[in-house]
Amino acid sequence: MATSDELKFHEFDEAADLLAVNPDATTTSISERQSHMAVNMSPGYEEGELGEETDNTELLSDQKQQPSFWTFEYYQTFFDVDTYQVLDRIKGSLLPLPGKNFVRHHLRNSPDLYGPFWICATLAFTLAVSSNVSHALEKRGDPTFHYSPQFHKVTVAGAVIYGYAWLAPLALWGYLQWRKGRSSHVGSYSFLETVCVYGYSLFVYIPTSILWLIPAAWLQWLLMAFAAALSGSLLVLAFWPLLRSDSKPATLATLAAMVSLHVLLAVGCKLYFFQTLPSTVPPLHPLVTAQQPKVVLPRPANASAPLRR
Repeated sequence: MATSDELKFHEFDEAADLLAVNPDATTTSISERQSHMAVNMSPGYEEGELGEETDNTELLSDQKQQPSFWTFEYYQTFFDVDTYQVLDRIKGSLLPLPGKNFVRHHLRNSPDLYGPFWICATLAFTLAVSSNVSHALEKRGDPTFHYSPQFHKVTVAGAVIYGYAWLAPLALWGYLQWRKGRSSHVGSYSFLETVCVYGYSLFVYIPTSILWLIPAAWLQWLLMAFAAALSGSLLVLAFWPLLRSDSKPATLATLAAMVSLHVLLAVGCKLYFFQTLPSTVPPLHPLVTAQQPKVVLPRPANASAPLRR
């Protein structure tokens, strides 16, 4: 085992030579160096702490500062969504399942306006174009028919679709806020979540409006009923958790109003954009004259045959 003398610190030969050459030189021990190093590092360390605290304070202040309502950055957050999220929400709107709420499972507290905006624009465009094509196909056998595009239908379709996609959620959101104030058991979504649900519920009408080109009245009404039932069930399943705590008459009346407006939208679009015009008989050519009717004179008493002029 090592003795105590071997464990003691010894002066190095180089240090002894330096002291012999320069007696006034001083040496520092390791402990002194450590103390000096600690003292020298402390100001920088404090500055680092202050810098980190300043950075954290700036980050928190940036998070608290919300963009103004009149700035572009305020609305940019509503369109901050990727393709995967939009496709997932479209798939959820086409497959509404009981027990799987659309808001909780697909929106997840991050509603967007990108999907509803372009769904409404696409639906208005397909309604107007399909209506023009259907009208042209219906009159293709009439030699006197000359096709002219009906551009006003684009305006009508856009006004109807966008008006419904904003006014109906606004009315429902206001009603839920009013009922929530009167009864604490009634819940409510945010206005953007309500608009998002209504916007994605209209997606099913896009392929339906294209299939309405098939010239079969019974098939058109069948497709309309299927689309209205599928889209209406999405609304019922999404808002049922909020309404079931309310009184039974109020819940039934609210659900009936929601579904009725949704069905009324589908019926109105079907009748206005795809109405079947009655066939008109073309007038006779002016050179064609009708035959004069035969005039039968009264038969004389002594005549055997009637006289004709």
